[in-house]
Amino acid sequence: MNTDFATFMSQLFHTGQFGHINLTNFLISTLMVWIMVHFLYYRRSKRRDFYFTFMLIGIVIYFLVYFMIFVLEDLKGKTGIGIGIGLFGIFSIMRYRTDAMPVREMTYLFSIICMAVINALGTEITLLEMLLPNLLIVGAVALCEAFLLHSTLATKLIQYDRVALVKPECHDELMADLKERTGLDIDHFEIGAIDYLRDTAIIKVYYKDIHANEQLNQAIKVKRSEWEKV
Repeated sequence: MNTDFATFMSQLFHTGQFGHINLTNFLISTLMVWIMVHFLYYRRSKRRDFYFTFMLIGIVIYFLVYFMIFVLEDLKGKTGIGIGIGLFGIFSIMRYRTDAMPVREMTYLFSIICMAVINALGTEITLLEMLLPNLLIVGAVALCEAFLLHSTLATKLIQYDRVALVKPECHDELMADLKERTGLDIDHFEIGAIDYLRDTAIIKVYYKDIHANEQLNQAIKVKRSEWEKV
């Protein structure tokens, strides 16, 4: 028994194999997903619910693809069909949610799924060949976060009650009032629908805030289930 255990440990540390499972690929896949989620996504959004979702999706998709390939390995001609159907099902889960997912979170989910699939399929390539696409994906996301999203303005819809200030000649006074009442660093705003019966107007303000929740900012009425997650 000691000999078998020693042989198993030797195989594990020298080949990175745990039976049929390639632990090296799995650890690299999990590490890359964690780097992307923790240092790129969570640092800006502070959304623990998506942190939880992204990490588990990356792990589950890796094992799903990996075992799907090895289970179907002996079926010969059915392998290609099975993998195609499986991949179609994997990318179909992006529509499993009931609430609308913001574009940024959807992009992260798609990137994480792609990384997990690449790492699960990369059993016959070298370590460098597997690391290269992972580093390129993480690097591309980091560059987009640093140079594209950092300079963009967050938006918020506001129901405004002083309709008299929506006139073009009252632009400066309206801007000052919005800044004072919201406390936001507003860059500019757009005036939408005006309801003279209720003396209200819908104003879309553009302001500087890298931690803004765009899904909530675009809502006029917020459900209890939405603000409880913030």
